[in-house]
Amino acid sequence: MDRPLTKTNWQRLRQPLSIGIGIALLAALWLVAIPRGGKTLQVAGESIQIASVSQGIFEDFTPLRGQVIPLRTVYLDAIEGGRVEKIHLEDGAEVSEGQPIVDISNARLKLDSIGREAQVSEQINNMQNLELSLVRTELEHKRALNELSYQIKIKERTHNRKLGMGKSGYVKKSELDDEQDELEFLKKKQALELESRTIDQALQKAQMKQIGDSVKNLTNNLEFTRENLDSLNVKAPIGGRLTAFDVEIGQSLKPGERFGQIDDPVNFKLAALVDEFYMSRVFIGQTAEMTFDEKLYTLEVKKIYPQVKDGQFRVDFVFRKDQPKNLNRGQTLQMRLQLGENISARLIPNGSFFQETGGNWIFVVASDKKTAVRRTIRVGRRNTHFIEVLEGLDVGEQVITSPYTSYVDIDRLNINQ
Repeated sequence: MDRPLTKTNWQRLRQPLSIGIGIALLAALWLVAIPRGGKTLQVAGESIQIASVSQGIFEDFTPLRGQVIPLRTVYLDAIEGGRVEKIHLEDGAEVSEGQPIVDISNARLKLDSIGREAQVSEQINNMQNLELSLVRTELEHKRALNELSYQIKIKERTHNRKLGMGKSGYVKKSELDDEQDELEFLKKKQALELESRTIDQALQKAQMKQIGDSVKNLTNNLEFTRENLDSLNVKAPIGGRLTAFDVEIGQSLKPGERFGQIDDPVNFKLAALVDEFYMSRVFIGQTAEMTFDEKLYTLEVKKIYPQVKDGQFRVDFVFRKDQPKNLNRGQTLQMRLQLGENISARLIPNGSFFQETGGNWIFVVASDKKTAVRRTIRVGRRNTHFIEVLEGLDVGEQVITSPYTSYVDIDRLNINQ
C-alpha cells in the first residue's frame, strides 16, 4: 500500500523562490538597460533622419551673401545749418570734384563773422597804439638819458677844473663838496632812468605779446568763421555720383544734418552679414572667394563691425586685384569666407539637431536601428555641410540629425519601423 510523501519546507518554497529570483533578475536587467532618468519616447522611423559618422576632409569655410556697395562714400552735412537758397544738381547726377551742389545761407554766421572782424580790427588798432606809445616812451627815455649824459659830462669837467683850483686855494672846499654832490646826484638820476627804461621795455614787450596772441587767436577764429561761410556754398569734395540728395529751396537745415552723399561710381566692395558664431574667427585680411561670370575673384576682409544684431555682425570685403565688370550697387553675390585650414577629421552632417543641442550631445542609433540613446559629444568647427567631431563618436556609428524639438528632455528613443 502506497504512502503519501511529505514535502519538506525547501520543496514547498523552491518554486516561489525561483519565480521571485527570475523577476528580480529581469528588473535588474531592465534598470541597467535604460539610461539614467529613464525618459523614453516612441518615434516613427520615417520622421527622423539618420546619418553615419565618416572620416573626410573638413573644409573650413562659411558661405556668405555679399551686397555690392560703393568702395568710398563721402557724406554731405550742413555743418552750421541754414536755409537752402540755390540747388545746382539733382539726385543721381554725376559730379566732379569742386562742382557746386547747393548754396545755403546763415544770417547768424554772417553776423558772427562781421563781429569777429570788428574784434580783430580793434585789437590790431590797440597793438598799433601800443607800438606808437612804446616808440614815444623810448624816445623820452633816450632824450632824458642824453640830457643826463651831457649834464654829467659838463659837471665832471667843471668839477675837475675846480679840483685843480682848490689845491691852489682859489676855490673853497665847501664849493667843491657841493659840486661832488651834484655830480653824484646826476649819476644816480641816470641810473634810475636806465632802470625805468628797462622796466618799461619789459612791460610793453609783455603787452605787445599778449595783444599779438589775442590778434592771432581772433584771426584764427575769423578764418574758421570764413571757412564755415564758404562751406555754406557746398561743393563736391570728390568726383562720383550724388545720391540720397533730397532738398528743396527754402528748406531749413539743422546744424550737422545730413542731406546727401557722393558715392564712388566705379570701385565697389561687398558687405556681408556673418553669424555671430564666427565672430572670434574673423579677422582683418582674411580671404574669401567669389565666382562671377565663370571667373574666380579673391577678396579680403577690410573692416569688421563689432555690433551684433539678430545674431549677425557686418563685415566689409574688398577685391584684392581686379573687380568684376558690370557690378551694380545693391547687387547680391555669393561668396565663401575661408576660416581655417582644410584637414582630415571625423564628420557628421550639419543637421537641424544642432539648434537644440549646441553640439553638446546627440542620439546614437543602435546597430539594429530600433533604438537610439542620448550621448555626450564634443564638436569643433562646422560649415554648411558638416560638423567636426572631436570626442564621443566613432567612424561608422549612426546618429540622428533631424530636429530635436520634441527630444530635448528624452534619454532614449524607440524607433518604430
